[in-house]
Amino acid sequence: MPEARSGSRMHRREFGLRLGCAPLLWTLSRGADAVDLTEWDAASAVRLALERGATAAIALLGKPDGFLGNPRVRIPLPGYLNDAAKLLNAIGQQKRVDELTTSMNRAAEAAVPKARTLLVGTVKAMSVEDARHIISGGDNSVTNYFADKTRGPLSTEFLPIVTQATEKVALADKYNRVASKAAGLGLVDKRDANIQQYVTDKALDGLYLMIGEEERKIRKNPVATGSAILRKVFGAIK
Repeated sequence: MPEARSGSRMHRREFGLRLGCAPLLWTLSRGADAVDLTEWDAASAVRLALERGATAAIALLGKPDGFLGNPRVRIPLPGYLNDAAKLLNAIGQQKRVDELTTSMNRAAEAAVPKARTLLVGTVKAMSVEDARHIISGGDNSVTNYFADKTRGPLSTEFLPIVTQATEKVALADKYNRVASKAAGLGLVDKRDANIQQYVTDKALDGLYLMIGEEERKIRKNPVATGSAILRKVFGAIK
């Protein structure tokens, strides 16, 4: 069975270029069959898949309880603070812990809609070569493309929004002071030593996770998308 699956993957990923009448054709091999895709087909399908993934993710996450009410992306307290939270709970301070957790997730919900402009711009800037790699890639190649192109800029854009939302909670500032010292001693991961950066990273993780969910839906059942171009291109590589 593993050999059969491997062979299937090889067939899915075999692309050839044939020079002939414009436009340029890609030949996608599927065992004994072959499907010809033009550059326009491939690029159009990938752009639409990217747009759908981004739009769906933002709609799901960029609203009240988009993070807080979704166990798959809900942002927990950093590990170090989680341990401290147990102590706070023991001395009747659970309300403060809940307040910080809520503010962290609300911050992520407020930041995610700001990703729309950059994600759309990334779609428009996609090259034909990018489209080829995405089509022939694995089930998360769309998501990886977005992450590679946008994670750095989005982190810069999200951080001030997250900071504004969390700085109202006194416990956040106290955590940063203690965690910073602990990180210097190697007791806390440096990425977790600042609550604002931690939330920003987790918000982006959640965003790309949801984009990946939409991508898998498209690849698994392109017919259900109702799009002829997605059915043609992603249906050919199923």
